[in-house]
This record gives sequence, structure tokens and C-alpha cells, in this order.
Amino acid sequence: MGDRVYWLAWQLAMPGQARRVWEIVEAAGGPREAWEAPTEQLAAVLGDRGRAAEIAARRHAVDPAGELGRLEADGVRVLTYADGGYPEQLRTIADPPPALFVKGTLPPGPYVAVVGTRRASPYGRTVAARLAAGMARAGVVVVSGMARGVDAAAHRGALEAGGQTVAVLGCGPDVVYPREHAALRDEIAASGALVTEFPPGTPPEPWHFPVRNRIISGLSRAVVVVEAGEKSGALITADLALEQGRDVLAVPGHVTSPLSRGPNRLIKQGARLVEGPEDVLDELGIGTIVCGPEGKPPLPRLAPDEERLYGLLGPEPVPLDVLVARSGLPPQAVAAALVYLEMKGFARRLPGPAYLKREVEW
Repeated sequence: MGDRVYWLAWQLAMPGQARRVWEIVEAAGGPREAWEAPTEQLAAVLGDRGRAAEIAARRHAVDPAGELGRLEADGVRVLTYADGGYPEQLRTIADPPPALFVKGTLPPGPYVAVVGTRRASPYGRTVAARLAAGMARAGVVVVSGMARGVDAAAHRGALEAGGQTVAVLGCGPDVVYPREHAALRDEIAASGALVTEFPPGTPPEPWHFPVRNRIISGLSRAVVVVEAGEKSGALITADLALEQGRDVLAVPGHVTSPLSRGPNRLIKQGARLVEGPEDVLDELGIGTIVCGPEGKPPLPRLAPDEERLYGLLGPEPVPLDVLVARSGLPPQAVAAALVYLEMKGFARRLPGPAYLKREVEW
């Protein structure tokens, strides 16, 4: 199984602690080397012998190969960082989970997150549902956190439009939370996916939700904020999105409503104002805006970073590090743009990784 079983082992031993896992793995030279490292080596990396001893004890309690079989028997798919099916967009963040637990099937992108307060007003729920429905009809996968309020409205809007949606959980894939979302959970798994970095049986602890928010934004090309108070978790997601190089958009609200303070502040700070799904599609170049000749399907529009990368590609493979150097863009932005060039049919990924230009004709 190579590194696969060791990435799963680390996820089982230290769920929700990806940053610390990556620190250990990079210092040791790989997931297997880190898993087999003596306690003294862990202590040297962590600078804390007590913490190292605790991690060593957790390793002894984990049987990753046996757990993998049990998970698959229970219908939980495991996607490790070593797997080809691991979401490429998520790989570009600073601390991707070593493994994901998935119920359902992750659809092909593009992904856009719609997030907001659990205490949404009728206005917020209606806007979230309409945005999600419009984007879903255009082929966008709507991502959210399956919480009450805006999240649930976004998931339902996508489903009612016949589209696909992904819910990122702050608990195990077999745990129903909130309880009233049992039916919604099943619908999402049937047409899209439930995704979490927490193993089966993990209850929803308060600290899990800020941690899972980085996955919501990490999976997505952009994050749209619909109603959020000044200390809302949705604003944490927006901040994470900016750190990850994602676009942040916001729906304006009534100036007298406390739930409008979050999105209105984002708009003041430069987030694009969203009145409908076409604003999101236009901002990201996801919509089919460029028209082709009569009788031919329109070509997808390229975002500025995508245009820059496409111009650097040719008939011969260009290594990823060369593209980063020539483009002048941050590595995360290059990785994200290349993912979307592949999705839109403008680029082909080769081992290495390296990329070829694909000529798109009407």
C-alpha cells in the first residue's frame, strides 16, 4: 500500500491536527519514516517530550490496515494524500488533511462554498438557496458545512435544482449532526458527498468546526458569505480562503441587521458584491460567457491567472516549478489555476508533474 496506509494512520492518530502532522512528517522525511520514528526523534521535532510520548502511545493504539478494511466494509471511502482521487484543490493549502473520510462520491469541480450564520433570517436562507440553485444549474458543485441556517439552505438549493453538493463535517462520517438534518445528510451522500477529517464515531466538538472550515475553503475556488455576524465562523472561513488564495465574495444585507455586518464589512474590504449566481460565475470565469460560432457550444471563459498560465504552456511538457517561476504567481495560485485549466479542457497534466497545452477549437 506504500505511503497510503501511513497517511491513514496519522489521520487516525491525530485527527484535526494536520499542521502538527505535516511538521513531523516533513522533519522525518515521509509518513512511514515519521510513523516509525522513535520517541526521542519525535521529541526533538516537537520540542516537548511529554507530547512526543503521547503521540507514540497513540501510534501503538492504531491498526491502520485493519481500520481501512473496517471503514470500506461500512461504506466509508478513504482518500489519502497519496491517492490520485485526493482533491487537487485541497492539496494546495498549507495543511491538507493526511486523509479524508468520504460518504458518497466527490463530484468533479468546479467547487464554490456558500457559508453563513446558523441563525439566518428568511432573507439569508432564501438568498443562499437561490445562489446555490443557480450555480448548481451551471455545473458548479456547492460546498458548505451542513450546519443550520445558511449552510442547510445552500445544500437544499443545490439539491432542489438537480445539482451536486458536498458537506464538510465537524464530526465522524457516521455521526448525524444536527439531528434534524438526517434526511438532508442522506440526500447529500446520494448525489454528492459527505467529507470529514474526523474518523467514524467522532462527536462534534466545538474546536472541530474552525478546523473543518479550512477544508470548506480549501476544496473551493471561491467562498460566498451570506449573512454573518461580526464573530461568525463564516468570517473565519473567509479569512482562511484569502490565506489560501481563494476568491471571497459577499451578499450585501440591510444596514440595520447585525447579520449584515460580516458580509458588508467584507464588501468594504474589497470582496465582490453578489446579487445573484451570475456574479459568482462571472467573477470566476466558470460560466459559459464567451459565445462560439452558431451551432457550437460556447468556450468557457478563463480567469486572469488561468490566461497567464495557458500562455506559458505549449506542445512540450512544462514542469510545474518552471510554470511557477515564469508566471510570477504564488505556487498555490498556480496549482489552483492549473486545476481549472484541466477542468475546462485547456491543459493536460503529466507525471512529474508537468503540463501540456491542449488547443481548444470550436
